[in-house]
Order: sequence, then C-alpha cells, then structure tokens
Amino acid sequence: MRAVALDVTDTAAARNAVQAAVDAFGRLDVVVNNAGYANSAPIEEMVEDAFRGQFEVNFFGAVALTRAVLPGMRARRSGIIVNVSSMDGLASLPANGYYSASKFALEGFTEALWQEIEPIGLHAMIIQPGSFRTGIENRTKVSGEGIEDYAATAGAFRAMMGSLTPEMFPGDPERAAEAIRQAVSAEKPAHWVVLGSDAQRRIGVKLDQLRAEFEAGRELAFSTDFPGAADNAVL
Repeated sequence: MRAVALDVTDTAAARNAVQAAVDAFGRLDVVVNNAGYANSAPIEEMVEDAFRGQFEVNFFGAVALTRAVLPGMRARRSGIIVNVSSMDGLASLPANGYYSASKFALEGFTEALWQEIEPIGLHAMIIQPGSFRTGIENRTKVSGEGIEDYAATAGAFRAMMGSLTPEMFPGDPERAAEAIRQAVSAEKPAHWVVLGSDAQRRIGVKLDQLRAEFEAGRELAFSTDFPGAADNAVL
C-alpha cells in the first residue's frame, strides 16, 4: 500500500498522484473518486465561494482524476472508474441544492463516460450512497445569512443538521466498501449502484414521481414537434 497526499482541486497534483501510483504498482486497475463535502443553505443564501468550492471538489476533482487515468487505461484496454455520487445526485432536497447539483453533474459526466469507454474495454459506474456514518454531519457547514422566507423549507432542513447523531445514519461504511468491491469485481459490472436503505427509498420515490409526470406529459411532448419529424430524429 502507498499513500499519496493529494488536493483534488489541483489538476497537476492529480496527474502526479496517478504517476506515483503507476510507478509504485505498474498500473491502475480501479480508480474510486470519493472526495466530496457538503455546505448547506438555500440557493439564494449560500455565498459564492462556498458553492463554487463544492463543485471544485465534488465534480471537477473527479474530472481531473478521471482524465489523468484514462490514457493508461485506454492503452491497456482495461480499467474501471468508480465515481461516488449520492442519493442527492438524483433526488435533491431544500438547502442541499448546490451539493446535489455537483452530484447531478458527476452523474451526467459518468453516464457519458461509460458510453465512450465501454467499446474499448473500460467501464465506469456511479455509486449512489445514502446516509453513512462517516462523520459528514460534523463537516457540513452552514453558509450565508438566513432569510426568513425560507424558514419553513431550507431553514428547517438546516436546523435539523445541528441535531444529527450517528444513529440517524443507517449506513455502515465498511459494508459499503465491501459492496463497492463486489460491484467492481462483478463479471458484468453495473452502471448504477445504490447503497443504503434510505437511498433505495428516496431514489425510488423520485423515480415514481418522474415516471408519473413523464407519462402525464407524453401528449404535450409530442405536440411540440414539427409534423412527421419524429421519424427522422437523430437521437
């Protein structure tokens, strides 16, 4: 085992860390992009540095590492990239908008990635964990000055953050790590891996809501095409 200090927001450092790993072990077979943190505030309240910082770590950090490892993986026609998103990457909550947005971005990035790299023997997957006992509740910071109009929505969520205890987080990090190892080792690795009972529940509710509105809007969607143009659609 070899540990290398890395600031994921430093693209040059990301390349150097990858090279250090290759020098030590000869190759990288699996890369897990797990760096991330959350700031909590309504969209209007959060200060700009706070939400930009989340994107630098949660999204652009994963982008930098991914781009750094792809040349070696492509050359070998082998490798798996694991991007750790969140249940918030599919189902957002008030006061969590910017964190969710960074994870939504990571999911879109990864979904495109696996379509680009699977034909050459590589793979990418998204991990969507729920609430795990990693101590994240102690690292999540409130940003900006409170606005009374949001007291009943984002404000209530932020107030709850101050009373969280580990027992409120059902997920076991060690079991999650083993589940990820099994997912990576599978003969046919999945694209989406949901971890945690709360994630399974919340994502399920979001999918049900999305499907209901999707089906209800079918006639409207088709009504906005040029007549007969659907037969010639590119995608």
